[in-house]
Amino acid sequence: MSSSPQAPTRAVTADADTRPSLTVLSGFWPAATFAVARALLAADTSLLLVRHDLAGIRDGVVRRVVRSGAGIVEDEQVELKHGCVSCTLREDVLPTLVRLTRNRPGQDLVLMLPEVVEPEAVAAACAHCLVDGAPITDLLRIDSYVTVLDAEHLLDGLASIEDLTTLGIQAAEDDHRALADVVVRQIEYADTLVLWGQSREGEFDTGRLAILLQRMAPWATHIRLNGDFVDAGMLTRQLRHTHRHRPDTPGVLARGLQGYTLGAHEPEPDCGVVSAVFRARRPFHPQRLHDVLEEVNAEVIRSRGHLWLASQPDTVVAWEFAGGGLAMGSLGHWLVSLPEDRWDHVDDQRRLAAALDWDPYYGDRHQHLVFIGLDVDPVELHRTLTGCLLTDAELADGEETWRTYPDPFAGCFPLGVEELTDTDTDTDTEGARPA
Repeated sequence: MSSSPQAPTRAVTADADTRPSLTVLSGFWPAATFAVARALLAADTSLLLVRHDLAGIRDGVVRRVVRSGAGIVEDEQVELKHGCVSCTLREDVLPTLVRLTRNRPGQDLVLMLPEVVEPEAVAAACAHCLVDGAPITDLLRIDSYVTVLDAEHLLDGLASIEDLTTLGIQAAEDDHRALADVVVRQIEYADTLVLWGQSREGEFDTGRLAILLQRMAPWATHIRLNGDFVDAGMLTRQLRHTHRHRPDTPGVLARGLQGYTLGAHEPEPDCGVVSAVFRARRPFHPQRLHDVLEEVNAEVIRSRGHLWLASQPDTVVAWEFAGGGLAMGSLGHWLVSLPEDRWDHVDDQRRLAAALDWDPYYGDRHQHLVFIGLDVDPVELHRTLTGCLLTDAELADGEETWRTYPDPFAGCFPLGVEELTDTDTDTDTEGARPA
């Protein structure tokens, strides 16, 4: 193993950081998430756990509970002006963390999120919402984002076609997210995943779930707990003071554009789990791609990535599938479609990734999709997607001809005049579901 001359400097800097540490726990199954939180409290009685109950959020009321290993510290109802998660984060969650840090200096915190809250939303609030004119990271250090998955219910959650409104657990009146979308986003943003308990189908199926999680989030640290006996001390060492969170890591839809791993290519089944990466430089023919949307996701639990359509050559198109539904949306412009003076508005990492993979003809445009599922045939998947790419003859026709192709996606991915910003590589694709 080679040593880095900067390694001692980083270690000294981390040790010298005296800010209290914040661990963020998320998970769609609160019993498993709270079990992990209780284990952390048992190992360190000075640790403070902050929870918000959103059951009454649509009536403008949220219940906040703060506890330590010794018992309840606070239990209050908070009235909010607007019944939504974003206002809860802005108006109570972040101010509570700041207040506790000031009033109880030196005590670390654990924030347990309600089951319908995605950790990326919390990270965005921590980065952009100020408390008393300053970011909360001036007072505390966000150590890691941990997602807890209940092995008994995980596969059902990933396969669910229900939405939060149907289940009556939406976080706001206009919250139309699918249950599976929430679960995959909790998995993919986390830097640490905890698989809790056992599958109803036994040890083999539990092991298969662990492999599935490895394929869905190869960038995360993975931990398995059987749930019957938990060593609180060991779990604390695995989950706290890990320094795993990297605030500059993009959301999952922007990962590939910024040169980060989007998925692992593991075409050989492991307990039936397959992860296949499809990459290509040629554009997709819009009609041929539209015709195979259902086919390519038929056996898939999760697919994600970005692509370019011949008929819309300026647009980076986001692709994400979960819970039986495919969502597509705009991730902004390809850099090759922009004058160079507008590149200054693009994230440095995005420009570097594009430069390293630049093609003299296509520029930074390319296809990058990942498909993860059980018993997926990666060869057939690759053959199907390759058949959607432009042929040599179609390529020779040129871009002006491509723009005239019949396009079932026409109007789905608009690019505004002021489209390109530092957040150009992230989008909400909800509602852009192809017919």
